[in-house]
Amino acid sequence: MNDIITVSGVVATDPRHLVTDEGLSVTSFRLVTSSIADQGDARARPRTSSNWYTVTAYRQLASNVAGCVSRGDPLLVSGRLRVREWSDDEEEGDCGVCAEIEADALGHDLGWGSAAFVRTVDVSSATAA
Repeated sequence: MNDIITVSGVVATDPRHLVTDEGLSVTSFRLVTSSIADQGDARARPRTSSNWYTVTAYRQLASNVAGCVSRGDPLLVSGRLRVREWSDDEEEGDCGVCAEIEADALGHDLGWGSAAFVRTVDVSSATAA
């Protein structure tokens, strides 16, 4: 599956940033989304369902995410959805499905607060000129 999606959610884990031996910057975190399910009965307490995504950003986006995204931040994330099955141990039978988003763009959800944008200067193109 290689669908492009946009989700609104809250950062559930501290972003983890690393730079590979090849110099590739990578940042990942877990994002949780919630929605209230319609019960049809106004007196009934609404049920909520949550979806959990592992969000991964690469290159300059990864560096920017590492510098300005924290656990608890409301975000909008757009990117490629990948759904894959996993299993830990065949003897135990632990298995499941993981939803991952390879982020193309993300930002704070300004419906919940304000932000000040600071443009990143690309040092590699500035020195080439």
